[in-house]
Amino acid sequence: MNIWDQEYECMSRDELSQLQLERLQATLNRVYRNVSFYRKKFDTIGFEPEHLVELNDLQKLPFTCSRDLSDGYPYDLFAVPLREVVRVHSSSGTTKPVVVGYTRQDLKHWSELVARILTAGGVTADDVVQVSLNYGLLTGGLGLHYGAELVGASVLPTSVGRTERQVTIMQDYRTTVLVATPSYAFVIAERMKKMGIDAKTLTLKYLMLAGEPWSEEMRQEIEDRLYVKATDNYGLSEIMGPGVAGECLYQAGMHLNEDHFIVEVVDPETGKGMEAGEVGELIITTITKEAFPLIRFRTGDLCSLEYQPCQCGRTLVRMSRVLGRTDQVIIVKGINIIPSRVGDILEEIQGGRPPCQLVVERADYLDKLTLLVEVSEDLFFDKMGEQRSLVDSIREKVAGGIGVTPRIQLVEAGSINREEETAPGVVDRRKLSQ
Repeated sequence: MNIWDQEYECMSRDELSQLQLERLQATLNRVYRNVSFYRKKFDTIGFEPEHLVELNDLQKLPFTCSRDLSDGYPYDLFAVPLREVVRVHSSSGTTKPVVVGYTRQDLKHWSELVARILTAGGVTADDVVQVSLNYGLLTGGLGLHYGAELVGASVLPTSVGRTERQVTIMQDYRTTVLVATPSYAFVIAERMKKMGIDAKTLTLKYLMLAGEPWSEEMRQEIEDRLYVKATDNYGLSEIMGPGVAGECLYQAGMHLNEDHFIVEVVDPETGKGMEAGEVGELIITTITKEAFPLIRFRTGDLCSLEYQPCQCGRTLVRMSRVLGRTDQVIIVKGINIIPSRVGDILEEIQGGRPPCQLVVERADYLDKLTLLVEVSEDLFFDKMGEQRSLVDSIREKVAGGIGVTPRIQLVEAGSINREEETAPGVVDRRKLSQ
């Protein structure tokens, strides 16, 4: 089995710990010197960078959360002058977008780490890689694109949408690797079926899937329908994007790139560390990021860690698939949605905040999002005769605000059932932990 960077991916645990310590010390010095947010946090608890003498000392530091990043909008948490930032990406935040900067060195590291996970998933310089992820301010498409180019593969930047064209390109350009969200992989499989195309006639070998939760049952279904090997991958825009972790072809957990990230799993309620194999919230500290370093960032993702070496030869810790979320964020079609943001949008439309509820369902492995909005006479009386126009307006505004187009359903006042909610304002009927 191919390994992109044998020196770091197969490093002994002792050597890795020493490397992490050195890089962490350098990172703490840099953020203390250059980021007032961290300097204030450290000063509050009487911590100075030289107080860190072993990796366990990291646990003395406070967590960084998504709200901290939104509050620092746009550039307050940057650790370098803006002139050294050569690219900016952003993602949704609790109040404002999270803006992440990259120096040239950051981009180099990013491509290297994506090359690692692509190689682990079977990709070589002989492959044709079709990247069917969003390009733009989101990190997915560009992150996988440049990593695949570094591997030496031929890259098809098809992005998402125009599914029939995607299938035609897959046929004509002899795609061997598809990069997509699990739900979009199913969309492609369904469209192929409607077009009368047998997946066996394609040259497709591997699927690199990321961006949303999925299950082993879904993996089996995808592999059976497309005659491929499908691997799971993990990344988040706040940390870097894709390239944080990815499965090898043994499909026994995602290898975390520990020479660039220190990971912990903690009890989300108490913040206490969990043992290997126990499920808790994933905490990530970056130790090579220049523009946007983060210390003990609370990802909100629930998973477990496995420290035993993998059959592939890599010694990096492996994380399980994401088993859920600790916060109110829901992930639909690879997009993070903050339910409270929907209420904000409805308030912008009508000047009032009607009771509403997001309902997420999964049919044939495809996510469906419905927005229930209670209609009250005081809020929508003048609009009841123009229900279609109202629905269209809500759909357009909400889709623009959250990045996913929901089905809009107007319901009677007082009819929304809160008992079924899995989080405030959300009913998630998907089964994601299988």
